[in-house]
Amino acid sequence: MGGTQGIRVWDVPTRAFHWLLVVLVGFSWWSAENREMEWHALSGLTVLGLIVFRLVWGFIGGSTSRFSSFVRSPATVIDYMRGSAGPTRPGHNPLGGYSVLALIGVLALQVGTGLFATDVDGLDSGPLSFLVSFDAGRAAAEVHEVAFNLLMALVVLHVAAIFFYLYVRRRNLLRPMVTGRDAALAGVDEPLRTAPLWRLALAVALAGGLAWWVSTGLGL
Repeated sequence: MGGTQGIRVWDVPTRAFHWLLVVLVGFSWWSAENREMEWHALSGLTVLGLIVFRLVWGFIGGSTSRFSSFVRSPATVIDYMRGSAGPTRPGHNPLGGYSVLALIGVLALQVGTGLFATDVDGLDSGPLSFLVSFDAGRAAAEVHEVAFNLLMALVVLHVAAIFFYLYVRRRNLLRPMVTGRDAALAGVDEPLRTAPLWRLALAVALAGGLAWWVSTGLGL
């Protein structure tokens, strides 16, 4: 059983991904606002690696990190919102699962367009901007800005949901992402099933390798 501290719900790689992403999104904004474009590019490439890692980890990672554990049918989400989705399970709830997909999708759009973006004078451009025309690069830059606004909107909703669960449903969603344990599930006998280290090494290698390859302009 879980004990008074609850059961383990998040593995270390998932928690590290979450908090690194929080730091890097903030740093990316700061570096862009202060025209520190070399740092901005490095931050964006690191976020790209994190996205790739999360996608891979969503298939081979710990039980609660896998997409199959939290991506439910729309009917299940509706039942959850009506309060009839059954007992609480470890990991993301049915609605939270879709928020994760939305965040990853917008982040992918944000980073992807940044790779091809070209500024007005053509000096600060993404590592893959040479593959597209100037007009296409400028269009990518505009979408890059719009995607950031969408990302900020999702972040606000994400934070609002955390406060809603904390003060209305009396459940702390932030602490488990820090400690890995959920006290609200102290009586649930369904602990996290962690993935072997070789899978973590594979996910990190794929993510780091792809980010490095993109940084070189795909070796072209």
